[in-house]
Amino acid sequence: MPFSIPAIAALQADLTALWHTTTPAAIGEGFQRLAVENHLRNFQLWHEEDVARRDDLGFEAVYRAKRHIDRFNQERNNFIEEMDKLIVAELAPPDAGCPRNSETPGMMIDRLSILALKEYHMHEETVRADATPQHRDKCAEKLARIRRQRADLATCIAELLADVAAHRRTFAVYYQFKMYNDPSLNPQLYRNTGAR
Repeated sequence: MPFSIPAIAALQADLTALWHTTTPAAIGEGFQRLAVENHLRNFQLWHEEDVARRDDLGFEAVYRAKRHIDRFNQERNNFIEEMDKLIVAELAPPDAGCPRNSETPGMMIDRLSILALKEYHMHEETVRADATPQHRDKCAEKLARIRRQRADLATCIAELLADVAAHRRTFAVYYQFKMYNDPSLNPQLYRNTGAR
């Protein structure tokens, strides 16, 4: 099975640290590349969300951040679906006859990515020189929970993939059908552009 969840989890953590010191770029090929592309969009989203919450940058900066957020979120969902397509092609999950998972493996890998970002940024809070000891201690407690949650989620994904391969569980890819970026589905866009 070409989906090593421990390897993907480790890569997400390593790239999160690397991308904070160098220009972020996707690496790898095949399924790994899709997981990295998804993680890159979450990395970009995280930092654009921070910009969008600032009050001191003016309207234009927040507007640009919102546009970036919309684009990165759409791309993030696209890569979730591409991961799921490859998993379906590789494992051929059964249509019926066993319990159905409500989340797809791609959605779970996306959550693993977000937890890698939370882990990195919460760790930063535990070593902040300008923070109080109480703040650092509270963040250390949160960091321990995030690490436990991330480890548990990685185990759950690996178990789901093993169960799907053995036809003990299944999942369905319904696709997100995001409407807000589609000029033919978002009334605010098609009323103003004439798209149908």
